[in-house]
Amino acid sequence: MFTPSSHDVRRFFCEVQRKRLENAILTPLETLAADWIAEHPEYHAELADVEAAIAKDYSGAEGVNPFLHLSMHLSITEQYSIDQPPGIRAATAALALRLGSLHEAHHQVMECLGEMLWTAQRNGQPPDGAAYVECVKKR
Repeated sequence: MFTPSSHDVRRFFCEVQRKRLENAILTPLETLAADWIAEHPEYHAELADVEAAIAKDYSGAEGVNPFLHLSMHLSITEQYSIDQPPGIRAATAALALRLGSLHEAHHQVMECLGEMLWTAQRNGQPPDGAAYVECVKKR
C-alpha cells in the first residue's frame, strides 16, 4: 500500500502545478490533480514553491490546507469512479445536479468525508461508508 508522507503529497501537487503550467505530459493521476488545481486558483501561489510548501505548518488556524483540500478532491474523484462506498456515485451526482456544480458538490461531500473519518477515529472503529453516503444524500 502506498502511504505518502505530507511532504510527498506537497511535492506531488507542486510538481503537478509546475507541469500544468509548462504544458508537460501528465500521468492520469496528475491529470486529475491538475484539473482540481485549475479549479482552485487561490492555491496557485502556494503550489509555486515546493520548499515553502514543505516548510509551512497548517496545523494552526491559518485557514485551509490546500494540500489536504486537493487530496480530498482526488479521494472523492476516485470514490466516485469506482462507486466505493456503494452509493457514493449516485449521491454525489444527485448533489451536483441539485447544486448545479460538481465542484460545489465535492465541497459538501468533503464535509461528510471529514465527519466520517473524525467519528471513526474518535470511536476507534473503521469508517462507516453507509453513514458517509447517507450524509451526502442529506446534503
